[in-house]
Amino acid sequence: MVFALSTSWNAYRAKDGAEMLFEIKQLGFAAVELSFNLSSRMLEEAAGAARELGMKVGSVHNYCPIPKGLTPQQALPDFYSLSSLDEKERGLAVKYSKSSIDTACRLGAGAVVLHCGRVEMPDSTRRLIDLYDQGLKGGEEFSNLKREMTFRRAEQAGLYLKQIFSSLEELDSYAEKKGILLGVETRFYHREIPNISEIGLILDKFRGSQIRYWHDTGHAQVMENLGFGSHLDFLKLYGDRLLGMHIHDVKGCRDHLAPSTGSLDFLSLKPYLNTGVLRVIEAHHPASAAELVKSREFLSGILD
Repeated sequence: MVFALSTSWNAYRAKDGAEMLFEIKQLGFAAVELSFNLSSRMLEEAAGAARELGMKVGSVHNYCPIPKGLTPQQALPDFYSLSSLDEKERGLAVKYSKSSIDTACRLGAGAVVLHCGRVEMPDSTRRLIDLYDQGLKGGEEFSNLKREMTFRRAEQAGLYLKQIFSSLEELDSYAEKKGILLGVETRFYHREIPNISEIGLILDKFRGSQIRYWHDTGHAQVMENLGFGSHLDFLKLYGDRLLGMHIHDVKGCRDHLAPSTGSLDFLSLKPYLNTGVLRVIEAHHPASAAELVKSREFLSGILD
């Protein structure tokens, strides 16, 4: 079973794209996902290094390269929101998403991972996590805040869903011409799109298209830990349309840990990881090189 490593692990530390890929190759990874924090220069250096090292670019995370005029620190995947009510911003989001599709096509990657924007409202996810960390889940303050978050999001989501449908229509048409599949990813913050039911709305609307589901293990587990649903419900509902998976571990509500260093039940993922599903370890700093090698061996041992 092949596991790729996301360059989100070392992109900020590497002095250039070649060093970034060489470090990953040294760990024994033959495939990578190019993350959303790569400048055009780093992207070209990484592309050259991938050819020289014989490494496969399996997937690309939007936006790749970063939008013109932004620093890697600014260029989060939904700096420009695909669900924005501002048509200028939404247009830029579509434009730079098409650029990511071009990157995937040029480098022989089969997939682009998409964030689908957000409902523009104050987000209290971090406050809810603070209460969780204090052992107050289920208490009055936690329950009231969670109920308020759910109500306010549901009240406002409709307009933003209409916008993401418009954006995805454009991107689906473009991706079809390029032969690239698009993965709609499970989100972390409560205001972000899509939540578990909205994934179904998107997949049903675009059934038979280039658009698939991209599962994120850490995000789904945090949603379960906060009481917004069950981790495995995402896969039970949408596993038949699964394009790929970001695999990382969780302690409480802290995610992007190296697999086997947290509490996530990875064996439960096995029924959904058929040979066509892209598998990307998405651990972030400060996960160590040794932890990542151990993670790959651990996952291969239980999932092969």
